Amino acid sequence: MTEITRIFDFPYYTLKTFNLTKAFTTKYNGEWQSISSQEYVDQSNAISRGLIRLGVKANDKIAVISSNNRTEWNIVDIGILQTGAQNVPIYPTISSEDYEYILNHSEALYCFVSDSEIADKLNKIKKNTKLKNVYSFDDISGENSWTDILELGNDTSNQNEVQSRMDIVKPNDLATLIYTSGTTGKPKGVMLSHENLVSNVAASKKRVSFKQGDSKALSFLPVCHVFERMILYLYQYCGIEIYFAESIEKMSDNLKEIKPTVMTAVPRLYEKVYDKIIAKGSDLSGIKKILFFWAVDLGLKYEPYGQNGWWYEFQLKIARKLIFSKWQEGLGGNLELMVSGSAALQQRLTRVFAAANLPIMEGYGLTETSPVISVNDTRNGGFKVGTVGRIIDNVEAKIAEDGEILVKGPNVMLGYFKDPEKTKEVMTDGYFHTGDIGEVSNEGFLKITDRKKEMFKTSGGKYVAPALIENQLKQSRFIEQAMVIGEGEKMPAALIQVNPDFIKEWAHMHDIEYISLENIIKNKKLIGRIEEEVSSCNMNFGKWEQVKKFELTPDIWSIDAGHLTPTMKMKRKIIKGKYSSIIEKIYRP
Repeated sequence: MTEITRIFDFPYYTLKTFNLTKAFTTKYNGEWQSISSQEYVDQSNAISRGLIRLGVKANDKIAVISSNNRTEWNIVDIGILQTGAQNVPIYPTISSEDYEYILNHSEALYCFVSDSEIADKLNKIKKNTKLKNVYSFDDISGENSWTDILELGNDTSNQNEVQSRMDIVKPNDLATLIYTSGTTGKPKGVMLSHENLVSNVAASKKRVSFKQGDSKALSFLPVCHVFERMILYLYQYCGIEIYFAESIEKMSDNLKEIKPTVMTAVPRLYEKVYDKIIAKGSDLSGIKKILFFWAVDLGLKYEPYGQNGWWYEFQLKIARKLIFSKWQEGLGGNLELMVSGSAALQQRLTRVFAAANLPIMEGYGLTETSPVISVNDTRNGGFKVGTVGRIIDNVEAKIAEDGEILVKGPNVMLGYFKDPEKTKEVMTDGYFHTGDIGEVSNEGFLKITDRKKEMFKTSGGKYVAPALIENQLKQSRFIEQAMVIGEGEKMPAALIQVNPDFIKEWAHMHDIEYISLENIIKNKKLIGRIEEEVSSCNMNFGKWEQVKKFELTPDIWSIDAGHLTPTMKMKRKIIKGKYSSIIEKIYRP
């Protein structure tokens, strides 16, 4: 079998082409445990046989909620799809109420959970759903185990039925419902077919320079997000060993243990990595410190393909040997490629990591486009700083009169589940309306300039694109998050959450007592320093776009507190609601 047309064809292709000893590796009780390509296929089939014995039929919905990426998720995913049923992944961090909404909306009959924390949240609302049973990956007292399904499938006598179910599944059939985390309103169930994801994997493969059958990947972005899920299928297609990070907190340790060649992340994580590196550089002294920041300044001017000339390249060679090689060691020593998606990546990070021989290839896409629309590629002149790369094969993108990016191709969703009206709103003649504003250069590079819904008009009638200003503000080490406001007001302003780690360091350097975040943001010296950062940012924008006032918020914006979506995007409406009194203070003091 060489042709892949359904998602469950990937494991068989990997087995036949690469036959990996370590297809998936997860850490259990402090020890890394692997399964081979053969075990992956065998266990997926056992899950399919077990589910069929439970009475699962084609087009039934089965939910999966996991706090971390792990081997079991992938086995269950293939096991579900082979029966003709659909996998409904759910973000672990959302509320019990949202669990209830998604389970009821999707009409899920069974649910797999990772651990007791998820099981506890689920148990609060389980009686309000159609769930017949819940199975856990971890051993939890009083809960069914996923191994019950495996054992149910030990008897291979119904494998013929599994095969006949697989044979019936067509490329255009629904494979999964992915509920968008959504910055407003109830989550929408995006219907993705087998072809949607398979076509996206095939087109994305042409943009990555993996050593097939000889690479390791570290996976930690939530697999319930379509970006990481597509990437996991891509890794399988390329014969790459997949290791699952224990948690974001243990990322640094896992990088050193595994020494991956590739990893994927959202911009916020790369920002944190960069901030930690800079903090270490700040702790140096004398010539070491001078050399460190000379290398960083050089990196911030980086342009690919030797565009800065021979003298720059000569200096870069020295910087790579003396300084940047240590960055590589800190990230395991073997990283060749990092991929970024989900939000805009700051240009300084694109430049400095590429200078350090740790290129971050930024891409662009949405859940509705499975997800990749475009991506950078260091080869063949396909990398341009400040863009999200060229459009992938078989996908067409055009810019509407109002600047919105419209996309057509085999990666575009089937529609929103049970919502033909919303589907109709975002589709015109086969083109999906992305909601993003952008432009395509003469060389074919796509550049995102803003979210259509997020642009606003001031009372003076001037348009403001907040994302551009926010990204500029976040380049300051003082600023962790920033949200530009001002719709219908006389001027733009900003809500700013300072970087708590750097502020502690700054306070110590200036002999200022740090009691709490709430306390330090009232410090006049700090406010004055943030004013300097905002003024510096304003120099990049027209007078009507400049942030005239700002307020520092007293807490850390997080997923758990509701400020951010699981992919670290700001929930603007909720942030505005939380800080309504602060906004009043800005505009009506």
